[in-house]
Amino acid sequence: MLSRRTFLLASPLLFCSAPLRAEAPRRIVSLGGAVTEILYRLGYAGEIVGVDSTSLYPTDALKKKANVGYVRALGAEGVLSLNPNLVVASEGSGPPDALKLIEQAGVPIVRVNDEPNPAGIVKRVEVVAQAVGAPGQGAALIKEIEAGFARLAEARAGIKRPTRTLFVLSLQNGRPLVGGQGTTADAMLSLAGASNVVSSLTGWKPLSDEGLIAAAPEAIVMMNHGPGGAASDPFAYPAFAATPAANGKRLVVMDSLYLLGFGPRTPDAAHDLMAALHPDQIGQAKR
Repeated sequence: MLSRRTFLLASPLLFCSAPLRAEAPRRIVSLGGAVTEILYRLGYAGEIVGVDSTSLYPTDALKKKANVGYVRALGAEGVLSLNPNLVVASEGSGPPDALKLIEQAGVPIVRVNDEPNPAGIVKRVEVVAQAVGAPGQGAALIKEIEAGFARLAEARAGIKRPTRTLFVLSLQNGRPLVGGQGTTADAMLSLAGASNVVSSLTGWKPLSDEGLIAAAPEAIVMMNHGPGGAASDPFAYPAFAATPAANGKRLVVMDSLYLLGFGPRTPDAAHDLMAALHPDQIGQAKR
């Protein structure tokens, strides 16, 4: 029989020899381009097993992770087939029934806001960082983003005359779909110090030839690949050719996620757009 002293000395070894139950490795499905970008920036790329088709940056996301489809047209089966134990989803993810089925299967979903403004971006980083237990990395990324917006505001203060600008989401047979108030396009133009010539409209609206000529934009902004496909030359159409923007062909084409993703790179994207729209006013101001 073991003496009391012998038992006390041996007991730590006995307890340590018992098998420990390791936590299951985290398997994240990321829904939304900004969400995926934030997870990568926080250092959690290795835990992502699936992304949606808008997760275009970093390029490794869609190359190395399973593609679960378009963020607003998801199938629960495709997500669940990856055996995730966490879904981090942008607010616009759906349809709602698909997300409900995922939750009913026991997979927690963390929802992330889509607000297209600096405060919204900071909140996105906070929520994603909290979801993966990375408050320190989140705070560091927020500090970097806020410094970027501070530099952007300083550069924007040097603009004396905002360029009258039209943001064209898509162009079908010369008929543009443009961004009015409440759109990510309007928010980006504001960050870049530009004047939105269709601010009287709300949301994404088609614009007639007459409306386009009356708006008289000095510059056109498009994405390199929008809903209608690759960006085409708007000045090939008579109504666009009749605008001040046609003088010098002032067309700015930028990457879609970079321009309207409202993720960590937004301060840089807004500065690049500002520089393209106001080259004589802000020069080569540092980002």
